[in-house]
Amino acid sequence: MARRLRVLGSTSGIGDCPTLYEDVDTGEVVVQGDAVTDPTDIAQLQHVKDGEAFVVVPRSLLVDFSPREANTVPEFVPQRRISEFINDGFEHTAWRLETRTGYASDQAMPSYGEFLRTGDTAGEVGHPWFDNVRRMVRSGKRFERVRLVDNPPSENQRYLLACARTNVAAGEDIRYLWRDDAERYGVNLSDFWLFDSRTVARFHFDGERTVGMELITEPAEVLRACQVRDAAWHHAVPYGEFRSRVPSAG
Repeated sequence: MARRLRVLGSTSGIGDCPTLYEDVDTGEVVVQGDAVTDPTDIAQLQHVKDGEAFVVVPRSLLVDFSPREANTVPEFVPQRRISEFINDGFEHTAWRLETRTGYASDQAMPSYGEFLRTGDTAGEVGHPWFDNVRRMVRSGKRFERVRLVDNPPSENQRYLLACARTNVAAGEDIRYLWRDDAERYGVNLSDFWLFDSRTVARFHFDGERTVGMELITEPAEVLRACQVRDAAWHHAVPYGEFRSRVPSAG
């Protein structure tokens, strides 16, 4: 069966080739570089088997992009660790990607019932989250989100769009991207927070329920999250503009 590869990183300039790839199914790493063909060089290699090939790549490619963590089983961290980052643990930017059609945590909120009854809601206006956002924004920090939306939007997505005005009023910058567009632009990771382009907090779900989160500092994983962030932020539509485009959401 053919491998499914994604780029971990590259030192390529124009026309150059050194690149690292990861097999998304097995975690194996594929290295692309200039082939070693000189017989004198090959004679120095040990235990060479039929079918093996050798390439030369810059040391910086491996230093910058090779995976540091061999364990592929997620190690969940307590929610308080994520809260520490959100409350005071980042220096300048907390960026969130939301990709789900529904979240059990939203549906447990009293304002969700209000939305079902009336078709509108301001959300949990007095929630401590908003006090924290205002405090962080006043200190010069940024809270940013991109939310993927189906066409037509799910009930939960309409709820989040209805109460987003409360988040925006507190200082968050929320933008939206249709799911079909997201797939075309390469926004293909599940939910995560990205703090200061250095630390990823990745969500794990069972259906609509969050079952755990892991903190990731591996450079290749952080780089991938940054790439997805940049693509999503470039193509996403600001809250006010998007809200006016969605029927019955204006």
